[in-house]
Amino acid sequence: MTNSKDYCKENPVKITFLGGLGEIGKNMTVFEDRDSAFILDAGFKFPEAEMYGVEQVIPDMGYIETIKDKLKGIVLTHAHLDHIGAIKFVFEKIKLPLFGTKLTLGLASTVIPGRYKPYEEHEIKPGERFNVGTFQLEAVYVNHSIPDGVGFIIKRKGCGTIFHTGDFKIDATPIDGRAIDLQRIGMLGREGVLLLLSDSTNATRDGLTGSERIVGENLERLFRKIKGRIIITTFSTNIHRIQQIFDISWKLKKKVHVDGKSFVNIISVAKKLGYLNIPDGLTVDINELPLIPDENLVILTTGSQGEPLSGLTRLSSSTHQRLRILPGDTVIISAHPIPGNEEFVNRTVNNLFSLGADVIYREEEGIHVSGHASGDELKIMLQLTKPKFFVPVHGETRHLFAHKKIALDVGVEDKNVFILENGDSLI
Repeated sequence: MTNSKDYCKENPVKITFLGGLGEIGKNMTVFEDRDSAFILDAGFKFPEAEMYGVEQVIPDMGYIETIKDKLKGIVLTHAHLDHIGAIKFVFEKIKLPLFGTKLTLGLASTVIPGRYKPYEEHEIKPGERFNVGTFQLEAVYVNHSIPDGVGFIIKRKGCGTIFHTGDFKIDATPIDGRAIDLQRIGMLGREGVLLLLSDSTNATRDGLTGSERIVGENLERLFRKIKGRIIITTFSTNIHRIQQIFDISWKLKKKVHVDGKSFVNIISVAKKLGYLNIPDGLTVDINELPLIPDENLVILTTGSQGEPLSGLTRLSSSTHQRLRILPGDTVIISAHPIPGNEEFVNRTVNNLFSLGADVIYREEEGIHVSGHASGDELKIMLQLTKPKFFVPVHGETRHLFAHKKIALDVGVEDKNVFILENGDSLI
């Protein structure tokens, strides 16, 4: 009779990284053994400034072709486009069941073309265990800049426990009151973690990442001070930020016009699923704008990353079909540029100033906080999980090496920390 350790040697777990290493975005990882496989996340990244005519950069799907006969599903950590934006390209090769939380599945449906629908989906809840092929997974709730984010405990008969954090931070005062499940993560560490794969985005930052609640306090201060129209942009998936914008506007008796297809779609899904509360009478149609005094109007628009076809970019170039920048307008960019987008954002800001708008865009104003853990939080994750082996993921090369240093500082052995590249496999 084969014991479990021998079985793991005969049929090992193999992890192949198709994206997300040495870069921000394009996150996609394959977990497999001899009998089955699943994909963890399938995202794209924005193109570099010099990649003219390119809208999205996706992972190399060649490896998917070689294992598609044993693929059992795509498991999703959360609904940011760098994690769900390439699902449709996987579906071009093979249509697979999706596993994710309620909001994640809801938002994923907005980026999957109709020609691939219907498709099989399985809603998972934090704390729930489920099987994908020969693998048993458990979702663990984490804080991020979008609700319903999870990490995953991954087990396979005979092999040690793997924990993938997903994108996370530790927020002591989350907007929805749902804190990262540190109790379960600590328990997992006591049970034993063979391998930790952890978000490295902010590994070069010391201390703790600020709470989302701080942003709301600073936005309210600005909303009270600004006398003219407020035009504000943020990531369209930052549901908590959007909720705070709605709450502040309602409190200060301002009306909100939502501009931009992605905002309209995401807000509609989030409201329908119960993740956004929008009071009746708060939002107004574009035809009602002339009836509203400037000091009582907030325009929520797309374009926090300077995307060429977004609402804010069109406003900045005077090419928006229905809206114009007016003297006295204040534009708030409640976001930080994703690496590679700085030139687009700077161009938009410069154009807005040229049109006579006041632009508030610096992080020092307290109008944005990251959704990713900084150094002290990454240290806490390592201390709680106590992994034997560690692979820093989700970051540029400098972030991965900074995260390795944190791991060494808390006692992980140097020989057990692996800095990998896209295309690498770990067995």
